Amino acid sequence: MEHFTFIADAEHVGIRIDKLLSSELKDVSRSMLQKLTEDGNVLVNGSRINKNYKLKKGDEVTVEIPEPQELQVVAQDIPIEIVYEDESLLVVNKPKGMVVHPAAGNPDGTLVNALLYHCKGRLSSINGVIRPGIVHRIDKLTSGLLMVAKTDKAHNFLAEQIKQHSFTREYNAICVGRFKESTGTVDEPIGRSKFDRKKMCVTYQNSKEAVTHYEVIEELGQYSLVRFRLETGRTHQIRVHSAFIGHPVLGDDVYGKPYKGLDGQCLHAKKLGFIHPDTGEYMEFESELPEYFTKVLEKLRKG
Repeated sequence: MEHFTFIADAEHVGIRIDKLLSSELKDVSRSMLQKLTEDGNVLVNGSRINKNYKLKKGDEVTVEIPEPQELQVVAQDIPIEIVYEDESLLVVNKPKGMVVHPAAGNPDGTLVNALLYHCKGRLSSINGVIRPGIVHRIDKLTSGLLMVAKTDKAHNFLAEQIKQHSFTREYNAICVGRFKESTGTVDEPIGRSKFDRKKMCVTYQNSKEAVTHYEVIEELGQYSLVRFRLETGRTHQIRVHSAFIGHPVLGDDVYGKPYKGLDGQCLHAKKLGFIHPDTGEYMEFESELPEYFTKVLEKLRKG
C-alpha cells in the first residue's frame, strides 16, 4: 500500500481537497481519487472528509492507495478485431452484441475476458478489477471502435483528453424522422432517471454537462442517416440526446421503439482519434459500417 502525506499551507487555503490531490498525485486518475475519498482512504487531520472539503492552513492530508485487487475475471480465447496495437494501447472494433466488461448477467464472454487473453493480463488497473484497460465504453448493442489502455500512464493520458474534449469520437446512426436542420448541437445535461434507474435522461438535477453535435448525411424517406460527434461522453449520450430532439435511434427499444429484424439500436462508433501518450502524435482510425447496419440502409434506400 502506498502512503502520501501533505500539509496545506497558505496557498492551499480554500482549495477543494480533490483539486489538491489531482495536482499532487498526477499519476492517479480523478475517478480513482474520488473513490479513495469515498472509501475513507483520504483523511484530513485523521478524519474522513467528502470530496468537496475545502482546505485550511495547516491541514494534514493523508492518502493511502491500496494495492490493486487480484483480478478475478477469467481470460478467454475469444476472437476480437484489433485495429491497432502497440506497447501502451490498442484500438478494438467491437461487434454488436458483445458486452464490454463483466457485470450481473454477463459474467464472461465479454471484451474484457478477450482482452485479458490477448494482452496476457497486461492492461491498466485504473478502473479496477472488472474494467481493466477500459478508458471509455460503448453499449452492448452498439458496434464500433473502442480504446483500450495497457498502462496506467496511457490510461490517465487518454482519460484527460476525453475530459478536455480533445478526443475524437464520431458515430453513424440511423434516426427516426427527417431533421428540420441538417446540422446542429444538443447541449443538454444528462443524469439518471428518477423514474427508472436503468435509464438516463435530460435533467437539470444530479446531472452532468452533455454536448452532442450532429450532421445529416442522407435522408432515407422517413428516416435519416446521421453523423454524431461527441464533445462529452455520458452514458447513452447519443441515444438520450437524439430521442430528446424527437429523433430516436432506429431500433432503440429503451429510448425509442424496436424495429423489426433489428436487435437493438442502429448505432456504430465509426471514428476514433487521439494524441498518443508516448509519441505525442495525433492518430485517427475509422471502421467500415458493419453488415447489420448496411442491410438496414439498403432496405430503407429501396423504400
